[in-house]
Amino acid sequence: MGESAVKKIEDALPLHETKRRPGWKLYVSLPVLSWALYDFANTIFSSNVNTIFFPLYVSETVGKSESLNQIASTFISYANALASFFLVLFSPLYGTWIDRTGRRKKWLGIFTVLAVVATLLMGVAGYSNHGNFIFGLPVSFVITVLLFVAAKFFYHSSLVFYDSMISSLGNKQEIPLISGFGVAVGYVGTLVGLAVYPFVGENDYYRAFIPSALLFLLFSLPLFFFVKEEAAALKRKTGFFAGYRDIYATLKEMKKYQSIFTFMIAYFFLNDAVATTIAIMSVYAKAIAGFTAGEFILLYLVSTVSSIIGSFLFGYITRNKGAKKAVLYVGIMMCIALAIGALAYSKLSLWIAGSLFGVSLGAMWVTSRTYIVELSPKDKQGQFFGLFAFSGKVSAIVGPAVYGSITLLLHSYGNIANRLAMGSLLLMVLLGIFFLRKVKPQAPAEPES
Repeated sequence: MGESAVKKIEDALPLHETKRRPGWKLYVSLPVLSWALYDFANTIFSSNVNTIFFPLYVSETVGKSESLNQIASTFISYANALASFFLVLFSPLYGTWIDRTGRRKKWLGIFTVLAVVATLLMGVAGYSNHGNFIFGLPVSFVITVLLFVAAKFFYHSSLVFYDSMISSLGNKQEIPLISGFGVAVGYVGTLVGLAVYPFVGENDYYRAFIPSALLFLLFSLPLFFFVKEEAAALKRKTGFFAGYRDIYATLKEMKKYQSIFTFMIAYFFLNDAVATTIAIMSVYAKAIAGFTAGEFILLYLVSTVSSIIGSFLFGYITRNKGAKKAVLYVGIMMCIALAIGALAYSKLSLWIAGSLFGVSLGAMWVTSRTYIVELSPKDKQGQFFGLFAFSGKVSAIVGPAVYGSITLLLHSYGNIANRLAMGSLLLMVLLGIFFLRKVKPQAPAEPES
């Protein structure tokens, strides 16, 4: 991007945001630190509920043999796909609402509370009577799965509003560092969230849901008190669902924003692998290498430390090498991690794969979030964040649905099903890299006057 384009972006920012701040002053400023603490809070939900204890709860309830472990993978994959289906319906609207009103915190607060309540109810359902059955499954189990779908929907809805707040926290040079700091602080939240594990009885994984929900709520509070937003003037009074017309109008302008839409396709495939791996990694480690719950949590801790390192490291790589190259490096690393995972025949192999994937996972959020800001016109950033959420959630339907269908159809073949399903994620990343290389390095389109 040329100096003139950078100057235009900085001129569009509030005056105090165009001044460079030393690294430590940037990180300890109250708005940035409070914003990052929300990443800390929501990562507790993401790791404790989505990645660790809900899959272990499903596996303990359903997976009693090698064949049934594949069915457990199917339950987890389809539950994630269903949550993403609802996100596909609504996430484009969120960005349009941001652009029209500038009211991010209001909706972020609503969705945060709803996610917390749904997670609390998951814990209540887990404690309830296991003696009643429906379709051969405990009623409490069915209710818990449905509540998980709701909780994940509300959680991911909140992230659209949260991610788009980053553009108001600093200038173009600071945004990659702020993004990396937020992700790193988020993964520290993973470590704090796992403090609930000693209080979870053996095979009573539902006991983790209530304390995880309370930690999510507690650490999200600073953002609502200390991060201010500059509300945009409401252009016209209109219904919330009228935003679909704006999304359609934006899609019609694909030629005008060709780079953004090409990256959206690349992000679709990359996020496909990320979302699916996060959802099934605990069950995969148990099925392929015989990891116990304690061993997997230790593996997850190491992967989390790798993610913290990756998020900070790629904040600087993104600033120095550019967002596109940084995303490419992340994609290559993901390919290596998934290939090792698909071919793993020992716990050591999964330790290596998990560590590499941890670095790429932390880096993916940093690089992609920065690239979206770089490619998007300032007056449409909220809308494009909504569209990228849309792309990510469609991929989060496709990835888990494909994975779950493979394990369902081939469950009689045992762990071959899981390996082939993991191989499908490697193919997705390769497709993502293919489309990423086609993104042209052009400046964002000028805002319409």
